Parts: sequence; C-alpha cells; structure tokens
Amino acid sequence: MKKILFLSLAVLCISCVGAQNDRTRVKISTTKGDIVIELYNETPIHRDNFIKLVEDNFFDGLLFHRCIRDFMIQGGDPDSRNAQPGQMLGAGNIGYTLEAEFVPELIHTRGALAAARTGDHVNPERRSSGSQFYIVQGRTFTQEQMEAMNLNRYPQWTAEQIELYTIYGGTPHLDMLHTVFGRVVSGLDVVEAISLVPTDQSNRPLEDISMTMRIIR
Repeated sequence: MKKILFLSLAVLCISCVGAQNDRTRVKISTTKGDIVIELYNETPIHRDNFIKLVEDNFFDGLLFHRCIRDFMIQGGDPDSRNAQPGQMLGAGNIGYTLEAEFVPELIHTRGALAAARTGDHVNPERRSSGSQFYIVQGRTFTQEQMEAMNLNRYPQWTAEQIELYTIYGGTPHLDMLHTVFGRVVSGLDVVEAISLVPTDQSNRPLEDISMTMRIIR
C-alpha cells in the first residue's frame, strides 16, 4: 500500500552558510509566475539528484499538489502529471530515496527548499523522497516561542538562527527532520501566491498549478 509523503510535525538562510557564486540555480516556471532557487553544495546528494531530474525534464508538467498557507508548497509527485480533478496526490515516487543530509546551518527559514519524505515509523533513517520537495512559506515566531522550543533541542539553534525565525519566519519544527538543500533567491511573492490558492480537503489546489524547470546557471 502506498504511503503518502508528508512533512513531519516536528529564505532567507542567507547568513547561515554565506554567499557562494558557484551554486547551481534553477528557474521554476509556474502558472503563477517564476521562482528561482539555488542548490546548496553542502548537500551534494540532493543537489546532484535535483540537477539530474531537471536536466531530464522530469518536473515538467508536474503540479504543486499540496499547498498550505503559513506552511509550505509541495511538488514533485510523478502521479500529478495529467492527474484528474480531485485525484488524491502525494503518494507517488520515483523508485528510490536519498540518504538524509542534515546540516545544522541549513534551516527551514522562509524560502528554504527541502525534501519531503515518509514518516519515521516506516523511515527511521529519515531518507528523502527521490523527487518530492517543498518550499517553505512559514510564519514568524516570537523570541519566547523560539527559546522554549530550543530548551530540549539538539543541536540547539544559534542566536542568529533564532533571530532569522523571528524576523523572516519559517518552519523551525522541521529542522533536522527533513533535508534542506536549497533556497529561493527570487520569487518569494510567487511562493506566497501559490500558498494562498483555494484547496480541497487534501490541500490540493482546486486550480492546477503546473511547473517546468530549467537550469540557468
């Protein structure tokens, strides 16, 4: 039986790892506008896999099939290509998973690109889907909320990371649970627009939001 990929409950991540000019950039063209992402060299397994899928035109015609306001937008399910209206999506897979690449400096601030995966009960190693990804929209948190979450967390967030979540927002409860492997460098307004579209009970947009991807650097 297929198991639906989900984000376990548990961008500005510009200052997390520093600016680099050798990162691969990908343009995601959608029916709501363009999003440009860059892939982190610190997560080479996910970077190389994503590049290969883009070069193979794998993502072209797929949908953002799960969109939740103040949380994230998710795509990459191969079953979403030519999906019928109302069809449940999220369980599709490409036939392989990826080893987790957790980097404490790469966190789920607004605009982070990360890998979806199945839950810990069937995936204790927290391996990533080979194709499904999400882009964080998230929300802001107070200093007190972040400090409370940080008490029993390992590794603990730095003061700078806490400040990023209080100023820019994100989904801090996903850190070290899902691999973050890139970030949005332009088009956060498009991410916002997609996250706000009307959806059904499965969080699938009522209006299909398709994508194509091209490497631009």
